[in-house]
Amino acid sequence: MTTPTDEEVIVLTGANDGIGFHLLTALAEDNRQIAVLDINGDNVLDVHDDLSARVRYYECDVTDTDDVNTAVDEIIGQWGRIDILVNNAGVARVGFFQERSPADTRREFEVNFFGYQRLIRAVLPHMRAQETGIIHNMCSGTADTGHAGLTGYSATKGAIKAFVRSLRLELRDTDVSCTLMIPPSTNTGMTAELEYPEWMTVEPEEVGRTLAEKIYSTEPVITPDMTTRIGLSLTRRFPFLWRRMTEGTVKNSE
Repeated sequence: MTTPTDEEVIVLTGANDGIGFHLLTALAEDNRQIAVLDINGDNVLDVHDDLSARVRYYECDVTDTDDVNTAVDEIIGQWGRIDILVNNAGVARVGFFQERSPADTRREFEVNFFGYQRLIRAVLPHMRAQETGIIHNMCSGTADTGHAGLTGYSATKGAIKAFVRSLRLELRDTDVSCTLMIPPSTNTGMTAELEYPEWMTVEPEEVGRTLAEKIYSTEPVITPDMTTRIGLSLTRRFPFLWRRMTEGTVKNSE
């Protein structure tokens, strides 16, 4: 069913759990129109049952170009527009470099880097044509600091950071903005294998809801709060702080 609308349409990837799920619920409670792309939609469909007119789920594997293009075409066909894209889908394989296979790192890049690029390639022509749009890309402080046991994940986030900075330059004379969203260390399934002390992590509900409040921001780097921004600045300036904080969070199997 086609229901063209003058209201903004938000496309959100990886929203079945973690930060993405709480970002979704916060946006839905604020009466936003959200199209969710994920390979698993069990939790999304619970939200959809309550707000079927404003939340729509599209089964989509961001590593599959045909899946991505089909989902974007369906969204535009049904809602008539896409105003905001949040590239949030992500995977992390925990383990020291020599314990991990090249396939592990390829998988991380396919989701965390090329998956983002696939969505951007699909939505950017539409945003350029309508002369407005915001593209948010979930990043990580590990893009600057690195993280033992997360060589592949950190590399993907470094690549996204460089890519977004370059794309911003290409889009500077347009009305389409491209940003980096950087959350703090968050208590999600992705960090479950890391032995972080409790004080180091924030609950995903808090992070998702705070980022939802900044959905219209076009700042180059978006953090949920000043504490995160200061923490990122300190760990970049004094790398030994991050090294001490994360020491022993990943155990070598040898």
